[in-house]
Amino acid sequence: MDKILEAVVMSSYPNNVKQGLVRRVIEAAKQPMDSEQCWSMLELSTKLYLTGDTKYKREIGKEVLEVYGHYHPEEFEEFFNVRFLLSLLQEGYGPLGKRSHYVLDYIQLGLQFVLESPSANSIFSLLRIEVLRKVCERPGPKQCAKISKLLTQHPQCIPMGKHQVLFCQQLIRCIGQFQCVSEGEEDIMEFLEQVNKVSSLLQRIWRTQTSAILPSLKELFTIISSTEEQEAPSNALASVVQFVPLELMDGVIRNLTNDDSITDVQMMTAIGRMIDWVSWPLGKNIDKWIIALLKGLAAVKKFSILIEVTLSKIEKVFSKLLYPIVREGALSVLQYMLLSFQHSHEAFHLLLPHIPRLVASLKKEDSNSAASSLEQLAELIHCMFFRFSGFPDLYEPVLEAVKALPIPNEDRIKHLLGQNAWTSQKNELACFYPRLASKSETGKIGLINLGNTCYMNSIIQSLFMASDFRHSVLNLTEGNSQPLMTKLQWLFAFLEHSQRPAISPESFLSASWPPWFTPGAQQDCSEYLKYLLDRLFSRQRLHEEEKTGKRIYQKLKESSLMSQVVEHHYLNKTLIEKMFGGKMITKIRCLKCLNVSSREEAFTDLSLAFPPSDRNVGGSTSVLSVEEIGPQLIEPPENPSQLTGSPWVKRKPPMTGEPAASPMLVETVGSQEPGEPANPLSSDAIGVDAAKDPLSAFGGQACAPKDSKSVLDLINYFLSPERLTAENKYHCEKCASLQDAEKVAELTEGPHYLILTLLRFSFDPRTMRRKKILDNVSIPVVLKLPILVTPEETEDVCQRGKDRVGPESGFVSVVYDLCSVVVHSGISSESGHYYCYSRECTDTVPHGQPKDGTAKPASDKQLDFEIQWYLFNDTRVSFSSFESVSNVTSFFPKDTAYVLFYRQRPGRQSCLLHEALAEAGCLHGEPSLHKDLMEAISKDNILYLQEQEKEARNRAAYISALPKSPLWWRDFDRDKDDDNSSGGCSPAAGGGGSGSFHGLVF
Repeated sequence: MDKILEAVVMSSYPNNVKQGLVRRVIEAAKQPMDSEQCWSMLELSTKLYLTGDTKYKREIGKEVLEVYGHYHPEEFEEFFNVRFLLSLLQEGYGPLGKRSHYVLDYIQLGLQFVLESPSANSIFSLLRIEVLRKVCERPGPKQCAKISKLLTQHPQCIPMGKHQVLFCQQLIRCIGQFQCVSEGEEDIMEFLEQVNKVSSLLQRIWRTQTSAILPSLKELFTIISSTEEQEAPSNALASVVQFVPLELMDGVIRNLTNDDSITDVQMMTAIGRMIDWVSWPLGKNIDKWIIALLKGLAAVKKFSILIEVTLSKIEKVFSKLLYPIVREGALSVLQYMLLSFQHSHEAFHLLLPHIPRLVASLKKEDSNSAASSLEQLAELIHCMFFRFSGFPDLYEPVLEAVKALPIPNEDRIKHLLGQNAWTSQKNELACFYPRLASKSETGKIGLINLGNTCYMNSIIQSLFMASDFRHSVLNLTEGNSQPLMTKLQWLFAFLEHSQRPAISPESFLSASWPPWFTPGAQQDCSEYLKYLLDRLFSRQRLHEEEKTGKRIYQKLKESSLMSQVVEHHYLNKTLIEKMFGGKMITKIRCLKCLNVSSREEAFTDLSLAFPPSDRNVGGSTSVLSVEEIGPQLIEPPENPSQLTGSPWVKRKPPMTGEPAASPMLVETVGSQEPGEPANPLSSDAIGVDAAKDPLSAFGGQACAPKDSKSVLDLINYFLSPERLTAENKYHCEKCASLQDAEKVAELTEGPHYLILTLLRFSFDPRTMRRKKILDNVSIPVVLKLPILVTPEETEDVCQRGKDRVGPESGFVSVVYDLCSVVVHSGISSESGHYYCYSRECTDTVPHGQPKDGTAKPASDKQLDFEIQWYLFNDTRVSFSSFESVSNVTSFFPKDTAYVLFYRQRPGRQSCLLHEALAEAGCLHGEPSLHKDLMEAISKDNILYLQEQEKEARNRAAYISALPKSPLWWRDFDRDKDDDNSSGGCSPAAGGGGSGSFHGLVF
């Protein structure tokens, strides 16, 4: 029968004729026959399957084998023996030079018929050894795929014990040499399928034997870190990493980055090849492993490796965004590489020529993937604009390309930059070595205490957090003639852009040091602030901020709302006047002749004395009162006359020669009956359900206990009339003698930033020392300040609907938001410690923008409690809350609020000024720094990275010199002789050459 079958197959008959004859032979084979005939047929079918020169012949051989395996199992088992299989595997089949490529397929086909036979275990043992020998010979992807298919279908043939670990390592070696030899689409798809089969086998083994994972990864890292190979390992190694459990990531990366035996060149080579893996189209979690290793290197301060790898690979990663199949992973890696490279603009600038072309391509693609990537890319670009300002000529084409895409708000940008910076990565050794400490998770930078200089540090941080002032200082021109202002600009720039966790303000301290201060001694922060602002004010004039002034002036001039007098008044103000300058008028009335003398003076802060304990500043004796309002939405009334029915308190009789004016009165949130105590936290007052009110979580913060004072009490006391009698009598020019008189202060111009100093220190004649008033003072997060306006301004306010008392009143209410609180801890001004709580108050909603991109007005602000507070304590910066600000004295009686910063909320009268200030800055409110300053920051950032890397390496060298012990980072490097050894540790990743996949993703 074998002769008949061979004659039919070799004949020249058409295939359909042959098929009919073969079918008869196969049907006959199902009948009983002698052993010799069976052997003859099995030999012929084996020959056809292994050496057939056509697919048709191989199919006939396969069909006959299956029939004999089914209907003649004993003869098949006798034929399919261990000796025959060993000969096939070691010597091959067929003539020399033309050995069959189908031996593994043949064995896989025959195994299914001997699984239950007595010889099965012998065959399995043979195959365990032979498949290991095969992979050690480095077969190509096709043969490795066949081995993987065989072992996946028959896992009994997978090597066991030590041999299993060795098998996995050698299989990874094979994958590292895989190359796709053709550029045809079908060939590429076949290659990808072959690689997937091999890596899937590794996954199967790792699932059942987890101890094989880490030795496999160690081998993988050895491959990709090798500097001896002329040809880079294949990108197919990326397929291995996708099956490594993510829960192993932390341990693997920690072990790898702390391994002293790995040189910088090896690490650089490995991470560079891993980054090439973003080209691999079938990899999952590849980007996670790449980013984890980059973060791990940052945590151990190996910045030179990160810099070199980023600059050499970032353009290649960027180019992969063109291909949807690898876009998601490439974008994740690109985002981290750019957001972490904050010490210099070099990496971002490498991409500038390519961005417009990529954006145009993604817009043309018009897919969900492209749209999502465009939004993420635009966010990334704006973060870079924010971080590296000052290159308008380079950024203009990019800005034009992304102008139609959403712009992230400043909070979002700072969050992304803060969490991704290399210096933000936590090192587990940092707690033992403080010099390795990372930048605060807040993204803010601390100031080094130079010896009892906390008074200066807290003031500098408060001024820095005054965003309008900071933007104006940073926007000063390079030719600024005021040396102290220039030093402040440099200090602010470093606080904004440095990678250090804290910087030294030594240069600024020496320039701003009051000459009467004693070096090394604690000083009064309020005294320092007054001196600093006076120095900045006295020497800094208009030309120092010419650019900003012209823009604001043009904005106001175009509005047709500014008279020539106001134009002249505004343009002649210095920056300090614009930001902190206010005006008040002091009036003294002789109680005999009722003559009134007045004097107007400028101020940069209000010093608030504590009223005597027996004085009720909130009663009807008050000449002028301020209002505390809760942090809810503030809307001016549509008709000012509606306020005439409010429960206002009479201030004082009109002075001679003055028109009668209704006084400003005390008002809290909501309305209440006259004489009824106000409760700004009550649901009736706020008009919302108490259960839904975010303020309810803060208890009674906004209203102080009955026996305590509030900032409102101190301001009311400051504005209340003072009797000049006895030794303090007033010399009346009209009476030409000393007379009893009444003195009152009225604010005529509210500053942009209102600084309030609580006069807690008084001289005690008994001890001849200054003592501290430790009274707890409640601080309103929002307050209204009464400002006296001229009749012309009053009429203008009436037309605009500005919040005021009544049609006859000369006062308007200006709303202020709390932005900083400087706290003094101690019992004397000559001792103790200063720190400050701060937040950034802006004119837009802090946690997002409307979809149309327009900024919401201040009246539509979210609750002020939602704005993030920070605690600045010299080098330490941490997140905080208004609850902490309010309760600090309750918890720590010696810690009391001392200096308060409030920011004026833009109203209808001042909105143009606020808009102009905003436009005077640059994108996202952060102005462009001049190039000398940017270069100085970049150089210092590089220096800091080098310092940190040197320190980390010194520590690592010290540790490596200690006697060896089972440390936590060596958990994965156990005895290699142990059968259950998990081996060494290495990054979960592999290498890849740029030419592996030709045109697929390149």
